[in-house]
Amino acid sequence: MKATLTTARRLYRNSRISQKLFLAFSLMIAIPAIVVSFLFIRTQESQLYKEAMAEGSNHVARLNERLRSRMDILENASATALTQKAFVDFIHSNMRGEGLRLVKFKQNQYEQMHNIIQSHEMISSLSFYVDNPKVYEIWPEIYHYSKFRPQDYWMTLRDEGGAAFRLFSFRDGSDTLSYYRLVRLQGQQQKLPTIMEIRARHSVFFSDLLEDSGRDFFTVIMDGSDASRNVYLPGHEFPQKAGEKLDDILTGVHEQLEVLEQKTPIKIHSGDQTYYALYRYIAPLNAYVVDIASRQVMMQGPRNWYLIVITVTSCVLLLMLLLVSRMTRRIFRRLEKVLVSMRKVRRGQLDAKIDTGLRENETGDEIDYVAVSYNNMLDEIQRLMTQVVDKQLIAKNAQLHSLHSQINSHFLYNALESIRMRAEVERQPAIAGALVSLGSLLRYSMMWRSDTVTLGEELANIQSYIRFINFMEGGNIELAADLPPEVQRYNIPKMCMQPIVENAVHHAAPSGGSVHIGISVRVEKDSLLLIEIRDDGAGVDPLMLDSLQSVLLGHSDTPIISSNSGLGLENVHKRLQLHYGTDSGLWIDSIQGAYTSVTIRLPWENVNLGGW
Repeated sequence: MKATLTTARRLYRNSRISQKLFLAFSLMIAIPAIVVSFLFIRTQESQLYKEAMAEGSNHVARLNERLRSRMDILENASATALTQKAFVDFIHSNMRGEGLRLVKFKQNQYEQMHNIIQSHEMISSLSFYVDNPKVYEIWPEIYHYSKFRPQDYWMTLRDEGGAAFRLFSFRDGSDTLSYYRLVRLQGQQQKLPTIMEIRARHSVFFSDLLEDSGRDFFTVIMDGSDASRNVYLPGHEFPQKAGEKLDDILTGVHEQLEVLEQKTPIKIHSGDQTYYALYRYIAPLNAYVVDIASRQVMMQGPRNWYLIVITVTSCVLLLMLLLVSRMTRRIFRRLEKVLVSMRKVRRGQLDAKIDTGLRENETGDEIDYVAVSYNNMLDEIQRLMTQVVDKQLIAKNAQLHSLHSQINSHFLYNALESIRMRAEVERQPAIAGALVSLGSLLRYSMMWRSDTVTLGEELANIQSYIRFINFMEGGNIELAADLPPEVQRYNIPKMCMQPIVENAVHHAAPSGGSVHIGISVRVEKDSLLLIEIRDDGAGVDPLMLDSLQSVLLGHSDTPIISSNSGLGLENVHKRLQLHYGTDSGLWIDSIQGAYTSVTIRLPWENVNLGGW
C-alpha cells in the first residue's frame, strides 16, 4: 500500500499542469456527479425490483385462483357424467348379449354421455376402465381395466379420497392433464374398482394462462415431484434466450420449492445470469405455479441509464479536457518566457529579465507576480554579488592586518621574555613564573593553527591560567587533572574548557580564597566523551541553577552569565550543539555550599570532531 501511494505521488508530481487541472476538475465535478447518478439508479433498481416482485406475486396468486377454477370445471364435469346411472350400469353388465340392446345403448346412454363430453370445451376425452369380462370395447370411452396403467393406482385414489389430478396423464398423456376418479368399488364380479379418467390437453387447459403478456416474468407449471414434468409456453422469449440452460434453471428452481407459502423470492445463478422465481403450491394438482424472471432483463432499464450516465459523463470530461488544454496552452506561453530567462541566467546572463508588459499600477495575475519577483531576484543577485566582491576585498585586507598583528604579537612575546629574564637576574622567581604563564596564555589564545587541539594542550593552557590567577590575586586555587596519556592526545575543540574553569575561579570562592578544581574524563555508551570539571566551592543558588539548566535544555531565552574571556557558557553550549548535534553540549549540576559540576559532552570518535 505504501509503495502504491509513493508511486501515485511520483506520477502526480511528474505530470503536466493541464493533467493536474483536469484531475482536479474531475474530482470536483465529474466524479461526484457519477456517484450521485449511480446512487439514484441503484435506488431506482431497488424500487423496480420491489415493484416487479409485487407484480409477480399478484400474478401467481391470480394464476392459482384461475387454475383451481378450471380444475373445479373438470370435477363438475365428472360429477355430471356420473349422474348417468344407466350408462354406468350398462358398462358393468353383459355388453356382449343382444345386439339390439347394444344399439339402444349407443343411441341413448352413450349419446347422452358423449354430449356431456362435447359440451365441455376443455375436456379432450373421457374414459371408463371397468373390470368386466363382458365389456365391449367399441368406443374410446369404454375400456377393460386391463388397459389401465398402473393397475394399482386405484389404491392411491382410495387414499386420496377417491379422486386425484395429475399434471401428466398415464395414457397417451405426455402433454395432457388428467383427472382420475373411482366410480364403483369391487362387486361380486369385479376384482378391481372402476376408474373414470377425464383428460384435458395442456394447450386448451392452460391456453391464455401461459400466454406471453409482455411481462418480465416467464410462467411455468411444475410437477411437485419431478422438475422435468412441466408445462410452459414454448414460444415465450425466456426459453428461447435460455436455450440449453433452461433445464438447469428449472431444476435449480425446483430444488428450492416448498409446500408452505413463499416468504422471499427464490434466487438462483446460471452461468453469468441471475434469476428470481415466485411460486404458489397447488395442492390438488401437486404442482407449482412458478413465475421466473431474469435480473438482467428486469433491470434492463436502469442498466441503460448507466450507459447514458457514462456517455454524458464522458462527453463532459472530454469538453473539460479541451477547455483545460486551451487554458493551460495560453498560460504556458507566458511560463515559457520565464523558462527562457532562466536558461539565459544559467549561462551567466544575469540581465535576462522578463518583459511582463505591465503598466505602472497594474499587478497582473500569479504568473505576472512570479515574473516580477524573478526580476527582483535578479537585481538582488547582482547586488549580493557586488557585496561578495567587496567582502573578498575586505578579507584580503583582514589577512594583511592579521600578518601585521602577528608581527606585533612577536614583539609582545619578545618584550615579555626580556622582562622575565630581568626578573630572573634580580632574583624574582614569582614574577618570572607569572610572566611565563601570561606568555603561554597569550600565545595559546592568539595562535590558531587549527580549530581543534589535544586535551593535553587545553589542559596545559588551563594550568598556566591557574598559576597566573594565583599570582595576580594571591589565591590558593588547586587544579587536579591526572589524566591518562592516551586521553590527553584526544582532540577536542579549542577553548571549550577554559570558560568553565574561569567561572569556577571567579564564582566558586571569594577573592583570595581557596578552591579545589578537579578535571576527569570518561566514556559513556561508547558514543560520548564526558569531561567533568568539578569544584568544591560555594555552589549555585537553586533558583539560578534551575534557570541555567532551563537555558541549556532550550526552554528559556535568558542568557547565561559569561566569563571574563568573552566565551560564555551559553556560547560554548550552543556552538557544541551547532557543530556536533543535540547529544553534545554542557550540563550543570550543583548543591549550594558543597560543589558545582559542569560536564562537557562530545562525540567519542575523533572523526566526528570539527572546529568552531
